[in-house]
Amino acid sequence: MQFYLKTNGIMTTIPDVLLSICRDVREVVARQKAGESLAALEALHPAVLPRGFAKALHARAGTGRLAVIAETKRQSPSAGTLRPAYEPVALAEGYAAAGADAISVLTEEAAFGGSLKDLRAVRGGCALPLLRKDFMIDPYQVAQARAYGADAILIIMAAVSDILARELFDAAKMYQLDVLVEVHDAAELERAAMLGATLIGINNRNLRTLKTDLATTAQLAGLVPSGAFLISESGLKTTEDLAAVHRAGARGILIGEHLLRQPDPGAALQDLLT
Repeated sequence: MQFYLKTNGIMTTIPDVLLSICRDVREVVARQKAGESLAALEALHPAVLPRGFAKALHARAGTGRLAVIAETKRQSPSAGTLRPAYEPVALAEGYAAAGADAISVLTEEAAFGGSLKDLRAVRGGCALPLLRKDFMIDPYQVAQARAYGADAILIIMAAVSDILARELFDAAKMYQLDVLVEVHDAAELERAAMLGATLIGINNRNLRTLKTDLATTAQLAGLVPSGAFLISESGLKTTEDLAAVHRAGARGILIGEHLLRQPDPGAALQDLLT
């Protein structure tokens, strides 16, 4: 059976792995909504403004260097278990010491082994801006992100319709959160541009095969709207990889899996950046 997503009037198939994850997320969100109202979440929103995720990335890129979003996650569908002894706060502290500009915290439960508790813990132990990395399918999750300490959310265009993307985007702006919009191909990039995305992540991972190809960043970089901040995601392992996506037009990177496979992820990041 094929499953479809209507985007900009066009029906497109949803990759099976993404469909499965989003089904799990919908079940989790339904339980969460039954246990905690939107009003209750909004009452938990910090009085202070978010820490400026986009501002931190622009500041680093302004020096001529790639901005770095370093990721904390326990596991992934493509890699399996990455950190059996998962300590997200320690990972974030190590990344910060190595020169990261922001931290991505996986909060999706079933496929990535994350939780909102991880986000809250990292918020309490790390001074850098935080991205809630999850599969956003309900504006309720945006309110959660703010309540648990995120400074930005992720919108994956392959997982949402244009209408839902707009709802998520507008909710983030209402809660004063930045938005990283992730794309995988030219059609999704066009939709991100229509949304008004100013932070665009090109994911080098094919969601159907789960294979990565850094050429994806180079192929799509020329289509990124003028003024948007381009971030290359997935498959980055060496200083040569970083240099290649930088030359292609990326001003930042999101990196995690390679680092998390190393005994000391913070030291591994430092090695890449020196």
